[in-house]
Formats: sequence, structure tokens, C-alpha cells
Amino acid sequence: MSDQYSFLNTIHFKYLEFLYKKYKENPNLIEPSWSAFFHGFDFGEKNYKKESINTDKERYKEFLEQKNENIHTEFLVYNLIHAYRSRGHFFTKTNPIRKRRKHFPSLDLKNFGLSEKELDTYFESGKLIGIGNTSLRNIINYLKNIYCGSIGIEYMYISNPRKIQWIEKWFQKEKLQFSTEEKKFFLKKLNEAVAFENFVHTKFIGQKRFSIEGNESTLPALEEMIEYTSNKYLTEDIIIGMSHRGRLNLLSNFFKKNYSQIFSEFQGKEYKEKIFSGDVKYHLGFSKIRKTRKGRYIKINLVPNPSHLESVDAIVEGITRAKIDIIYNNNINSEKVIPVLIHGDAALSGQGIVYEVLQLSKLKGYKTGGTIHIVINNQIGFTTNYTEGRSSIYCTDIAKIVLAPVLHVNADDVESVIKAIHFAVDFRMRYHEDVFIDLLGYRKYGHNEGDEPRFTQPSLYKAISKHPNSYHLYKKKLEGIINKNDIMSMEKEYEKILNGGYDEAKNIKWNILNSFLEEEWKNFPIVYNNEEIFKKVDTRFPIDKIIKISNTIFTLPKKKNFFKKTEYIFQQRLEMIRKKLVDWSMAELLAYGTLLDEGVHIRLSGEDVARGTFSQRHSVIKTEEEEEIILLNNIGKGHIKIYNSPLSEYGVLGFDYGYAMYSPYVLTLWEAQFGDFGNGGQIIIDQYISSGENKWKISNGIVLLLPHGYEGQGPEHSSARVERYLQLCANNNLFVVNCTTPANFYHLLRRQMKLKYRKPLIIFTPKSLLRNTKCLSTIEDLSEGFFQEIFDDTYVMDVNKITRLIFCSGKIYYDLLNKKETLQDDKTALIRIEQIYPLKIKKIQYLLNKYKNKKEIFWVQEEPENMGLWSFILRKLGDIISFRLIAPYECSSPSTGSYPDFLKIQNKILEKAFL
Repeated sequence: MSDQYSFLNTIHFKYLEFLYKKYKENPNLIEPSWSAFFHGFDFGEKNYKKESINTDKERYKEFLEQKNENIHTEFLVYNLIHAYRSRGHFFTKTNPIRKRRKHFPSLDLKNFGLSEKELDTYFESGKLIGIGNTSLRNIINYLKNIYCGSIGIEYMYISNPRKIQWIEKWFQKEKLQFSTEEKKFFLKKLNEAVAFENFVHTKFIGQKRFSIEGNESTLPALEEMIEYTSNKYLTEDIIIGMSHRGRLNLLSNFFKKNYSQIFSEFQGKEYKEKIFSGDVKYHLGFSKIRKTRKGRYIKINLVPNPSHLESVDAIVEGITRAKIDIIYNNNINSEKVIPVLIHGDAALSGQGIVYEVLQLSKLKGYKTGGTIHIVINNQIGFTTNYTEGRSSIYCTDIAKIVLAPVLHVNADDVESVIKAIHFAVDFRMRYHEDVFIDLLGYRKYGHNEGDEPRFTQPSLYKAISKHPNSYHLYKKKLEGIINKNDIMSMEKEYEKILNGGYDEAKNIKWNILNSFLEEEWKNFPIVYNNEEIFKKVDTRFPIDKIIKISNTIFTLPKKKNFFKKTEYIFQQRLEMIRKKLVDWSMAELLAYGTLLDEGVHIRLSGEDVARGTFSQRHSVIKTEEEEEIILLNNIGKGHIKIYNSPLSEYGVLGFDYGYAMYSPYVLTLWEAQFGDFGNGGQIIIDQYISSGENKWKISNGIVLLLPHGYEGQGPEHSSARVERYLQLCANNNLFVVNCTTPANFYHLLRRQMKLKYRKPLIIFTPKSLLRNTKCLSTIEDLSEGFFQEIFDDTYVMDVNKITRLIFCSGKIYYDLLNKKETLQDDKTALIRIEQIYPLKIKKIQYLLNKYKNKKEIFWVQEEPENMGLWSFILRKLGDIISFRLIAPYECSSPSTGSYPDFLKIQNKILEKAFL
């Protein structure tokens, strides 16, 4: 054996002595395989005479002194077993197309100090793998069968030895035997997968379909998942997220969407409901209640997904958590619902949201009891080879950050794929953690069927063109088991179904946009018309109950020890209540409190939301002993859940959007630490929040809280990029609001749950206004008021004196007000746009008519002129108002990084406004 591998032959006797002592104290104190090893040798009873050994120390000393070559070789065999467990996945038969990569050292006997002469020698080490004292030949064959066949297992990095032992026992004991009927069913599903693709390929030449060919076994895998989970674990609900590869095939053959509807979509027909633009067919969602082969019912859901492939991951987890909280009694480890994420290999290793979502998987506010990940691994990303697409060995190496086991499976071997599904389900149900199945296959055509892959991978596609698909491979394997006539009959029957669907599609006049989660949203119609949008909503609440709730949520428990500053904050809040006043954070908490009193549940999540980025909220308070207390949950019917999130925007915002997607009766809020951090979640904002209603007929009531305002904190913490959200506004799809009073904020939050429909709500929340002494409201304002889209100037005493109108939005109003008061100006009216979108133009026209002596009209903003509201206001009101703009000059950065420069710019704006 070469020196390179000599370490495999080395036995550290001191370490063995230490392990043996531990074993004698308690076998559970050491790693299970070592415990089994020592037990297998049974040193005291088998190998040595009892009378010659007086103590364990003497016994072990004598053991070490034995010049027994067999004992020495036993340890070499143990090293071999350990190598198969930890490295066997490198030497599997899992790749149906590409040549196996070479890894060193190999599992050759010579690398372990062994040779063929020991092949028929019996070793106690066989007990470690459950086959007893047996020959080395049997041990190697057994190890190859488990670790180097069509399944490669990665699990030895898991830190929990009991989990490792469970995995090993599962593969040692689980000898899945499939009946003829089951094999026939697997063959049937493979035929459907292949025949569907061939049919579409010939009927709709050149159209994109993102074929599943090369990974056809995904279909029988999912079929077996619903069968196995529903029958063994009584699972009722599976939430699936996947990108476009194979999506149409699964929609038709797994979700049972009508073939005629799919073929109609291929024919490019329009949607009957013109208010929806719809989406391409391979992005659409679907829900179905399926009956399994054994007669149980299970609901399967396919979440809509854009071409930002992995963005759906977070949405799936959010939907699942909502179902756990709402339907399954907050049982995180519920076996009733399972999230399933079907990844592409290139996207899995290349897109950062996968990491973010995995980091959520064990956190109390976001965990969902374990996700089953299935990778449709076609070993290429559009035109990019895996060697150019990742630095890791496997696309699934990201699984190791949460110590999730990974099975690499040859996608051509359908029975191994089914076995992997059984393992994944059993592991998930036992440990309620994530598990990965990497289905190694190939992609038969180019990325989208119209693409020519031979431009970039000529040799690979030469091999693929000669490779039989998994259906033909399995059909050949079942020769003599299943009658050929039965197979022919099965093929013809499915061909007849496809042709029937194709003929039916010709008679379909309009495409139908199926609403995802239709049952959950049946009481919330999609609303577009302005009359309904601007209808006044009653958000009043009795003043005596507001005071009662205030005393409940602003009074600290007397027998608890709190930080002095915490006590001071809550004393100040009670003092303000006695004065019948509330500031911004008090109004927010009272909005939650009143909704909770009415039975509404609330979820608030984001970075540092419990205390609040600006130490303003204190919705979760801690004692000196760090006991967490949420006083809002002492109110009554409703329950609030508040979670500090990890430092993630993309993943967490997607999660909370998914949560809100399933729960129209829950007020779901996500807060960015600073408004510009919303940039990190821009894909969720663009692809889901702003357009989901129009593309997928999906409503959503998520609330985004985005701190915004220029206080000289530099370019990174000034702007929430208001202009970007306004670019996304159309067809009354969003509410975009920049409140300036606590009462208006209070009524806005209450309005969100009082509406008879749901829209995403974007709120630009303040920073300095949180403690501005002018930014206060009365309890009467909370009790008797309502949300106001636009505020007239309440300080104007004589309308006829007004010659200048200043329109503005947000925090700059208070700067303008201070300037106006300093100048004692009675000729200027300050008009605040609170709800920016939808814009209440009729109210603006009313105010223009009210101030009949106006000579000048200004739009004033603190954002540079190429940012903020200006472009939107000009587009919406430019035809009816001749504005003069007062704003900083256009700039590529939102703000200066110098506080003195900021003051100069801000003062210049205020001076111009009152010239």
C-alpha cells in the first residue's frame, strides 16, 4: 500500500483504549458503530479466558498485547466499512449518461491494507452492518449493494449519531419488494410521462414545453409519495413548488388538469376574463383533491412560479406554515401537511434564496416540519455545464448547512427512485427535518425544445440521442413479468386519451385561468373598480375599549424584573394614554390590539421587529431573566405571533407572502429593517406581490412596512425607493401609502382587515417622526376617525388668503410646517398625499377648486427629482395641474453621506418652497 493511504492502516491504540473504557462505563457514551464494534468482539467472553483477567484494565492490556493479526485486520475492515459509508456515493452507478468522475482514494482493498487473500476470511465487523460474522467478500458485496448501486447516500456529516444509526438501519432493513401490480403502475406512469411529451412534440412543433424527458421517473416518484404518505402517515395536504422543467407533464398526469385545457393553452387562445393578463402555461398554479390507489383522499397544490426559478421555495414554506398554524393547530411536526420543493440542479446550486430558505427551516417562526427536496438533475443549465455552474462537487451540497441527508439516485432506475421516496418520507416524518433526493438524469432536447444543444454540448447530446428512455428500460426489465399485450393495451389507451383531449381543445373558445387556492378565497372577490376601491370603510372602535386595551398592553407585570429603560418607556405610554394622546408606535400596537379584540389573528415578521429597529415598538418585552412577554396576547380572541427573522429579505418576504396567500383572515406584516432593504426582496415584489393577481388570479393581503425618510443618515438608510413601487402600480393592484399621523396609520391597518377584498399594502413608515412631538394623535382620532387618502391643511384659517399650494407626501410635511410656522405664513396651504396609489384624483380636484385664489402650485419632495413621487405625480396629474417641482437635483444615489451637506440641501428645499 502506498504511503499516500497509509493513514487508513494506522490504529491509534491509545484512542481505542479511551473508547473501550467509555464503552465499559456506558455503551451509549460512544458513537453507535464503535459500541457495536466492541460488543461484536465481546472481548471478555469470547476472546480471552475469564480466569486470567482480573480487571477491565488488565483485560484490555492483554488484548492490546496480543499479536493477533485477525484483530489488526478487523480494524482494517472497520476502516473499509467506514469508507463505504462516508465515500461510497462517489463510486455509484447513479449517472445514466456521463462518465463517472474519478475520486481518490478509491475503495480498492489495497488502500485499506487488505488483499484478495482475506476475501473468504470471516470478520466480526459484519455485525456493524447487520449481517453478522461473515466473510469479507460478503461484507463488500453488501456494502456495494447499499452504498454503490443506483443510490448514493451522503449522511456521515450529520452530527447526531442516533440519526446516522437510524439511516444505516433503514437501508440495512428496508428491502422493498414491489408487487406485479405496483410495477405495472410504475410502468404506466413512465409511459404517460414519455407519451405526453412525444404527443406535444408532434402536435405543437417548436413550442416551449420544457420537457421532463430524461427525468421521467419524477412522475411515478410523486405518485408513490402521495400513496405512501397518505396510507402510512395519513397525510392530507402536499404543497409543491417547482420551476418549468416537467411542469406541464405533472399538471396533466399528476395534478389531473384537463388535457383539453392544456392543449387549448398551446393553441394560444385568449382568456375570457380580460381583466387578467394571465401567464405562460408552464408558470400556472393548480389545486386538486386526488384519490389514491388505496382509496384515501389527499389535496395536492402546485404553487404558481415565475422564471425566477427558486423564488417559489419561500412561498411554499409560507403557505405550509399558514396551514400548520390555521388548520393543524400550530403543530409544527404535523404529518398532515408536507412541503415538497422540486429543484433544477443549476438553480439549486446557483440561486441564493435556496440558502435563505434552508436557514429558515429550523427557526421557530418559519419551520414547517421538514421539506422533501427533489432535484430534477439534468446536469446542465441552459447551455452551461455543471463544471461551469458551481464550485461544489454536487448541486445538493448546500443541504449540508442544515445537515440534511442526500440521496443521489439514477433517474433511469425507477424502483430505486421509489425506494428513495420511501426513505425521504420516513426520514421527514421521524425527524421533521429536510431531506434531499438528487435524481440524476439528462435533458433530451435543448433548454426549451426550440434550442439547439449541439451548439454547445455536441458530444453529450450525441450520447443522449442514443440513450433509451426510462420507460423503454423498465419495459425491457419487466419482460416476462408483465404481458406484452397488456403493455400495448395500456399504451393505446393513453394515446386515445391524448387524442380525445386534443379534439376537445379545438372546441374550446376561451382559455380558463384557474384560481389557485380557490376555496380559501371564495369570500374575497378580486376588485378593480375605483368606486369599490375608494369606498369609505368603517374602522371606528369604542373609546372605552381602546383605553382598556391600552392599559392591558402598556402595563408591565408587577412581579417581573425589567430593564429600567423598559419600565420608563411603558410608564411614558401610560402617561400619554391619561392625556388621551398616542404616538406612532402606540397607534400601531393599538391597531393590533383592537383587531385582536375583534378576533383577527396577526403575524408580524422581519428583522428586529419584536423591539423595532428604532427601539420604538417593544411588542415583545423581556425580563431581566430574558423571559419573553407579549402583552398583546392578553387581550382576548385573536392571537399575535411576532418573529425576529434572520438577516434575509428575499427568503423571509417570500415566506410571509406565501403565508398571506393562504390566510386572508390573518393580518400578515413584513417589516424591512430600513426601507431600502426591500431591494433584497425585489424579485418577490416584482413577480408576486405586484403582479400575482393579474398573472395568476391570486389575491394577497400582505403588508410591507418600509421605513423611509431623509434625516442625513446617508444614501443607504434614507430611501425605500418609493418610485420603484409606483412603477409597478396598475389596475388598482396595490395600496401604496405614506402616512403622516399615528391615527391615519392606525385606521389604515384596521382598514386592511375590514375590506371585503385583499390587496398588498405598501406602507412607507417614518423614522424621526416616531418621536416627533407634532406627530401625535388623540384617542378620539382613533375611536371616531377613518382612513383619509389626502389631508387638507387644517391650519388654514381663511381659504381666500391662500395663494400658494404645496403638495407633498410623508415626513417632509413636518419640515414644511415648521418652516411655515417660523415665517408665520398664512398664504400657503400644505396638502398631504397619504395614499399615493390608488390616487384619489377627485379629492385633489376638489381641493384645487376650493382654493380659488391660488397662483402657484408646487410639488415638494426631499428625494432627488429622478426619485420619489415626482414622475408618478406628473404622469397622473400633469394634465390638470401645472406643478413647479422643488426637489434636490437628479442624482444616481438617493442621498449625500454628509450630514452638513444634507442640512444644506434640505434647507434649500424649504427656502425655495416659501420664496
